[in-house]
Amino acid sequence: MRFGTFIPQGWRFDLVGIDPSEQWEVMKGLAQRADAGAWESLWVYDHFHTTPVPSEEATHEAWTLMAAFAATTSRIRLGQMCTCMGYRNPAYLAKVAATVDIVSGGRTEMGIGGGWYEHEWKAYGYGFPPVPERLRMLREGVDIMQQAWITGRATLDGTHYQVDGAIVQPLPLQDGGIPLWVAGGGEKVTLKVAAKYASYTNFAGSLEEFDHKSDVLRGHCDALGRDFSDITRSSNFNTIVGSTEAEAHERLAVVKDRLLPHVGQERADQIERDFVSSPAFGAVDQVVERLAERERHGLGYAIHYFPEAAYDLSGIELFEREVVPALS
Repeated sequence: MRFGTFIPQGWRFDLVGIDPSEQWEVMKGLAQRADAGAWESLWVYDHFHTTPVPSEEATHEAWTLMAAFAATTSRIRLGQMCTCMGYRNPAYLAKVAATVDIVSGGRTEMGIGGGWYEHEWKAYGYGFPPVPERLRMLREGVDIMQQAWITGRATLDGTHYQVDGAIVQPLPLQDGGIPLWVAGGGEKVTLKVAAKYASYTNFAGSLEEFDHKSDVLRGHCDALGRDFSDITRSSNFNTIVGSTEAEAHERLAVVKDRLLPHVGQERADQIERDFVSSPAFGAVDQVVERLAERERHGLGYAIHYFPEAAYDLSGIELFEREVVPALS
């Protein structure tokens, strides 16, 4: 199994209590630590407002961070989970990503999806198209980016995007363009887009849901004549580990206390339940067993979000020391 880790950027209230003037140093330090360690990739979220409730707390912009991490790390791969297609013109996004790939020496990943955070969409003036429209935007945008990265130009007279000979030079350093991670489990459109374009997918759910989505993806690959095994399936995990399950609960209690003033009791209780139900919550042996089971079902890449990252590295260190070697 391959491993990625999220860098806190504020979106999940994971930089609260740290002065905004000091937050970049925290993020950079965590990125450089991951760069020097066991992780294959680092990730941020593409969002502008905090979740689960919008607030005045900082949320740092994803592609700005991509460029910054590209210049301040040397090995680790750099991704977003995931870029919202509706937030940027796809030809412009292709240009931005190509530049980041060059700055990073060819380490950029493109996580892409249709988007979902309604409050954010409307606040920034993007409207909030219905799901089928957002997925059509995704399909057209991916087409444009693939053209741009492979040929250096893109042309599409689409329903949502119209580009006419948009030049993207220099090309990304990576042969065949920047790897695409198509995020989401929509069976009719998203997984079909993934079957055509993606190097990676990203969807979660129960084991039964994971198996079902995998079967749908396989069917789309068969219809297109693509080898299903060419696509690596990934999932994101809310992660808190302890030497014992009781220790994991103690760590979660600290996280919940930090979030409570910002999200309220009801939301904090839900966040607590979400972590407890995560396959990556609990004692080390429990987490290893659950992730190994996912691997047997075809999961090839696990991306872990540690809510403690900006405040306490001991849980991450435990994961690096005992979980990663057991599954790598």
